[in-house]
Amino acid sequence: MMAMTLEVGMLEKGDASDGLLIGLARDGDETAFGRLVERHYDFVYRVAYRWCGSRADAEDIAQEVCIRLGRAIRGFKGNAAFTSWLYTLTLNAARDLARKARRDAVKTEAYGVHALVSGATGLLPDDPAEAMWNAVRTLPDKQCEAVVLVYGEGFSHAAAAETMGCAEATVSWHIHEAKKRLKVLMRRAGEV
Repeated sequence: MMAMTLEVGMLEKGDASDGLLIGLARDGDETAFGRLVERHYDFVYRVAYRWCGSRADAEDIAQEVCIRLGRAIRGFKGNAAFTSWLYTLTLNAARDLARKARRDAVKTEAYGVHALVSGATGLLPDDPAEAMWNAVRTLPDKQCEAVVLVYGEGFSHAAAAETMGCAEATVSWHIHEAKKRLKVLMRRAGEV
């Protein structure tokens, strides 16, 4: 009874740990689940935006992750950091959206309909940072992931390795290769 009172008090103050919120959410506590989503929504949105480059798509991805999280929270084992697990959910949702967009584009072309797609991000088209992130999105998946985590989210190579499920040296290699490719891409675009 004391533990339940303590948990309720922590939830009311908003200072409950992720571990506590995850445990309560697994047991069906909607308030705990809501706090967990609220606490990590910005992380999910940032990763989604860095991955796709579109505010609207990033919002769609973040919403999809919240839905998936509701179904998947009971399956979180705690073997890795919650943010690593959440990153994987986000990345899977982003990839699913990209696959759907490719399928839709093929259908559109097959019927000869030219759809106008607004990719406005609110940034100036000649913004060098946006040009760089656009180039990052063209990198192979693992290189893009490493750059998003290290430079977009500020993860250390070790933390990025844990999130990506690989060795720290592998993350360093992906970053190294990404820098080489980005230098060439930006030179071609006249940015460097």
